[in-house]
Amino acid sequence: MQEFTPIKEGKVREVYDNGDSLIIVATDRISAFDVILKNKITKKGAILTQMSRFWFDFTKDVVPNHMISVDVNDMPEFFQNDRFDGNSMMCRKLDILPIECIVRGYITGSGWASYKENGTVCGIKLPEGLRESEKLPEPIYTPSTKAELGMHDENISFEKSIEVLEAKYPGKGAEYASAIRELTLALYKKCAEYALSKGIIIADTKFEFGLDADGNVVLGDEMLTPDSSRFWPLEGYEAGKGQPSFDKQFVRNWLKANPDNDNLLPEEVVTRTVDKYKEAFALLTGKEFV
Repeated sequence: MQEFTPIKEGKVREVYDNGDSLIIVATDRISAFDVILKNKITKKGAILTQMSRFWFDFTKDVVPNHMISVDVNDMPEFFQNDRFDGNSMMCRKLDILPIECIVRGYITGSGWASYKENGTVCGIKLPEGLRESEKLPEPIYTPSTKAELGMHDENISFEKSIEVLEAKYPGKGAEYASAIRELTLALYKKCAEYALSKGIIIADTKFEFGLDADGNVVLGDEMLTPDSSRFWPLEGYEAGKGQPSFDKQFVRNWLKANPDNDNLLPEEVVTRTVDKYKEAFALLTGKEFV
């Protein structure tokens, strides 16, 4: 049997080279504030992979994506075991564009902090009088650079995103920047509307795009998971305050409240976090995660 070792390891994912494809494995590791914690969140990787699969299928009429299969039987024998079952996705190889495509439909987090200071989010002027967690008149596109592991991404203007892409793809910067902005907004609008009908507000999210061998823009990475998005329950939503969420908020809150944590979470926080992931999965897909 051929052995595989990751060609790239991120905070929570491992990437394996499978010749003409990649196999992306979402581990049960969890990170917060750019640090990998010591705990594992049981089944988290599988929940995220299956959620991405759901969204890739849901949006393939908007933009092609990199997913080939999530069935380990379609993958080399090395991956056909419990360690990889459910949390692995075989994907097309793409030349990933060096821009994180962030879209915000509600004002929260760093955007809210910036708005309170000067009425803008990532340099975009917003109407006066918005309250925390309020829905924006229209979703806004706020790209960022992609930082190396351990570094922070940097918010940039749309004009700067053209420059970044132009440097890598001479003569194509404006074309690619416009394409990924339009696709980001179209994906968000379609998915946010669907999620709302299932009781979930997608406050913001990020997408990544790449180019296939023919130079076409293709959606890659993960999609609309609690790790890459802010999901809020529609029930009880009220602008003017912070919202409970379906993501790592339990983890972040506990770490902030316990600064001497040694990056180790209590079991209760781990359990509550995975329960939230499962709840979001069930609401969005209509299926219980088992």
